[in-house]
Amino acid sequence: MSELPITRRRALTAYWSFVAASRLSRAQVRTPPVDELVNAGEFEAAAERKLDSLTFAEVRGSERTALDRITLRPRLMIDSREMDLTTELFGQSMFMPILVGPVSQLKRYHPEGELAMARGASAAKAVLVVAGKSSYPIEQIAAQAKTPLWYQLDLSADWNEMRSSTDRAMACGCKALCVTISTGVDWSVLERLRKSIRMPLVLKGIMSADEAARALSAGAQGLVVSNYAPKRITGVASSIEVLPAVVEAVAGKVAVLMDGSVRRGSDVLKALALGARAVLVARPSVWGLAAYGADGVQSIVEVIQSEFARDMAMCGKVSVSALDRTVVRIHRR
Repeated sequence: MSELPITRRRALTAYWSFVAASRLSRAQVRTPPVDELVNAGEFEAAAERKLDSLTFAEVRGSERTALDRITLRPRLMIDSREMDLTTELFGQSMFMPILVGPVSQLKRYHPEGELAMARGASAAKAVLVVAGKSSYPIEQIAAQAKTPLWYQLDLSADWNEMRSSTDRAMACGCKALCVTISTGVDWSVLERLRKSIRMPLVLKGIMSADEAARALSAGAQGLVVSNYAPKRITGVASSIEVLPAVVEAVAGKVAVLMDGSVRRGSDVLKALALGARAVLVARPSVWGLAAYGADGVQSIVEVIQSEFARDMAMCGKVSVSALDRTVVRIHRR
């Protein structure tokens, strides 16, 4: 029997049949109640069930090899009943040193986008860093928040646009400006921006001691070690690998934060033990948002908070200020 010719109509029919079957398959997979999930990996799986493959690929889990090479040193014979995990950053007292990191255009993942993210972060008592490229105006997002907000901005050549955005953020009560550096930096624009604002300037995207030193000379009051790039590039050092060098370079002059692959409470502990003052959690927060809205954001942040408290107790540390490098061991292989 001769095969039928493959026409355009026949090819399209086959394609849409495949798409329909894929959607039906995803719909048949049960999404568990949010209170049944116990770790970030389960939230990632729940988000994958809710999002199409291309959208999910944007927030899929990232490389964790460097973090997994670090282990904790337990010390159990310490009374940890009076544990205090609050921390102070830029004059703000934070419930824990865990912030919800900035992600742009959150309506891609949930209809309420940043509004639900703000409610969820507030319920978990976490600071939210609002992306400049948000689905909603900063005024609407701020109206949903019950905990402090930071504002994130990409360094742009359009001075008027940057100034307008920062003015609106300050008017809404944002407590810090987080400027993301992903390409070449015009340091004169950055210095001009710093002089025009009435809140701390934090630079995100620092990946070397030299960059840290230059940022300090430009007047940065905080740094975020982050290897953010518009596209994933293999072979790039992870944030946790360069964190100690950046911390050493600034010598306590400014606060150093870390962003990148934080999925567990133990990751938070490792970063703080290596000198970070706080960490940003971005992708896991989006997983919670995509799967469950504001409740999912609250739940995933609280899961990581609880893990962090448990691991602090396991290591015999009752406050963030007590952490140092003796808590961790870095394995080369």
